[in-house]
Amino acid sequence: MMINQPFSAVNRDGQYDVMCTVTGGGLSGQAGAVRHGISKALTVFEPGLRPTLKAGGFLTRDSRVVERKKYGKAKARRSFQFSKR
Repeated sequence: MMINQPFSAVNRDGQYDVMCTVTGGGLSGQAGAVRHGISKALTVFEPGLRPTLKAGGFLTRDSRVVERKKYGKAKARRSFQFSKR
């Protein structure tokens, strides 16, 4: 459903065949990445669709990435266990 949103926004349902391979992240993140890629590909093929896709928020990249692990910490922010009792 999420992957087809760019096509339905510009009335291009069933006009393109898409085949892609996605690795990493979860299902929602992968679906968002494919949606973003489809939107960018549509703007390359038909530059006139860019205003519609941009207004729908399909060309905005989610720039969040995993925070790096710091030394002295169990994860990025979580400290080691202080005491059991």
